[in-house]
Amino acid sequence: MSTEKSLDHLLTVSLAEDKMSASIQVVSLPGSFLYTVNDIIAFLHKNDVRSGIQPDIVNRLIQDPKPFFQTKTVIATGELPGAGIDGYVRSLYEMDAAATKPAELEDGTVDYKEVTRLSNVRKGQLIAERVPPKEGTPGKTVTGEPIPGQAGKESRFKIGKNVVADGEQKALYAAIDGMVVKTDHDKINVFPVFEVNGDVDYRIGNIDFLGTVVIRGNVLSGFKVKAAGDIRITGGVEGAEVEALGSIEISAGVLGHNKAVIRAGVNLKSSFIQDAVIEAGGNVHVSQSILHSQVRAGQHVYCTGPKGLIVGGTIQAGEKVVARTIGNSMSTPTAIEVGVLPELRNELSTLRQQLRNVQDGLDKTDKALTLLDQLAAAGSLTPEKLAMRIKLSHTKKQAADEQIAYRERILEIEKTLEDTERAKVEVISMVYGGTKIVIGRYTRFVKDATPRVHFMYSEGDISMLPNG
Repeated sequence: MSTEKSLDHLLTVSLAEDKMSASIQVVSLPGSFLYTVNDIIAFLHKNDVRSGIQPDIVNRLIQDPKPFFQTKTVIATGELPGAGIDGYVRSLYEMDAAATKPAELEDGTVDYKEVTRLSNVRKGQLIAERVPPKEGTPGKTVTGEPIPGQAGKESRFKIGKNVVADGEQKALYAAIDGMVVKTDHDKINVFPVFEVNGDVDYRIGNIDFLGTVVIRGNVLSGFKVKAAGDIRITGGVEGAEVEALGSIEISAGVLGHNKAVIRAGVNLKSSFIQDAVIEAGGNVHVSQSILHSQVRAGQHVYCTGPKGLIVGGTIQAGEKVVARTIGNSMSTPTAIEVGVLPELRNELSTLRQQLRNVQDGLDKTDKALTLLDQLAAAGSLTPEKLAMRIKLSHTKKQAADEQIAYRERILEIEKTLEDTERAKVEVISMVYGGTKIVIGRYTRFVKDATPRVHFMYSEGDISMLPNG
């Protein structure tokens, strides 16, 4: 008891407002400080500090109290509560078109015997359920009071077409017989399936279907196929238009004759792509080659089969392009752009052109106004010229406002171009001269053929690094 009493005169303990730390301070230095670890801990307990006591600080205090004199030193720290685990939606069916297929074979071909192995369900069948969030591990204040763990976020169903949730929003059911498809923004749908046993030609005509389309043949030049779900094509695509809100899969490839336009809301998978325009909200998977095409993917472009060749055209990906070979020994110009959503990069290009047009218009307006101002100063401004002067002044203000709006939007997009941390171009085998690599707002031209490298943004430039 005398020890506690004497320590009361020598030490003070202060608690942080949130009780997540406690500090100790020596207020009076005795001639000798003959206290043990147990004495200090007993004193802390007496002052409501029971958890998170730092043994090294206690030992330092016993050995030499001088550094603690009139100085607050943290001697106990609380335990922060753990982060919660977010809830999520668990799908009972595979909804990604690319994943419902057999694996790629070693020679880069695919076994398409099971072309319609689709996620078919019956009306009333359970297709997804909501997994509740979990609370994180509890924390503790220095006074020993428990702090509840952080709550995880609740998940929500993103309800698409022909699905219905139960009253508690815990389970999702099919409202019709059909195929489960996930479309843009992760909406879960059940679509009916429309099958074509043969080519899309004059016999069939154009297709515009509110579900999933399976074509057991080719899509010939000049025809259009649109689907609200997925599109599966066992043959090839010529100079046709193919558009799906879900994913698109083409087993025999695309020979586009510079007329094919193929757009997938989610992923696109094909054996090869030649002379075509391709857009996908998610990933583009090509097993053989991408030749002289414009390819845009919101996330990744993979061309990694045994051939895995990209030559000519422009490949744009929000995050990453991975290919076995990029370019060729003839230095065919090939552009690979990553690090920003392709639509933003294209919008930036359009905005810059519009800004130039507005500037040209402003220059002409300024010249005309200068001439009219000179006439006004000379007192020889006719009523017609006066009306023209008023009109041109209005046009100038309008153009100046447009100029400001364009510049602000350009700046906004350029800022997103700076966010290039995850952007990457990976070359498994060889990249040739004539290849242009663009990451965010930075550009690098490849001069010489270089094997097994990847390109990343680093400190204001694009680095070419050997693969690990």
